[in-house]
Amino acid sequence: MAGKKYRAFAEKLEDRAYALNEAIPILQQNKISKFDETVEVHLNLGVDPRHADQMVRGTVVLPHGLGVSKRVLVIASGEKLREAEEAGADFFGGEEYVDKIQKEGWLGFDAVVATPDMMRVVSRVGKILGPRGLMPNPKTGTVTVDIAQAVSEVKAGKVEFRVDRGAVIHAPVGKLGFDADHIVENAGTLIGAVLKARPQAAKGRYLMKATICSTMSPSLTLNVSEFSA
Repeated sequence: MAGKKYRAFAEKLEDRAYALNEAIPILQQNKISKFDETVEVHLNLGVDPRHADQMVRGTVVLPHGLGVSKRVLVIASGEKLREAEEAGADFFGGEEYVDKIQKEGWLGFDAVVATPDMMRVVSRVGKILGPRGLMPNPKTGTVTVDIAQAVSEVKAGKVEFRVDRGAVIHAPVGKLGFDADHIVENAGTLIGAVLKARPQAAKGRYLMKATICSTMSPSLTLNVSEFSA
């Protein structure tokens, strides 16, 4: 049934670029699944990720969140554990959690925040966390002494973006059930953050193509002239 709905939706789409505030209602009106699908933005960039000086990476807190509550693990010690608890971290502790990940394969969390002094311990599970995008990193604000702020940002809808080998960024911007204006604002905020993260080494056109879709839908091409690329 979903296949038929997908094809029917795809056949309705015109061969043109859509304005962001036009694309969102189209996705919502042609919802394919019964569950609340995630809305995703995909950005093709004019960079060569093989060169370190053209890597595009960063974080952004979406104004209307993601519609999901992320489970946050904080690895710290002493007073920082109390801060983690008060900030709403789901799990907080020290080396025992690293052992749990390493020895039991436990991955019952969606984000990891650590204090700088604990990174020596956390590095033991780098090969487990890294490929899953869970390794704490100072550049994304997840290695910090300000545990309360880091946890609050993750809980509020902080999104990490990173260009892949194909020079594409994939990022969620909310749920299909959100108010259309909220999805538009989230998507605009994400795209704006990617534009600000343009490397100095990137020459020529930066934002080559932008598309938006929901979990089960075909993609709609966005009009990139809306954004100052």
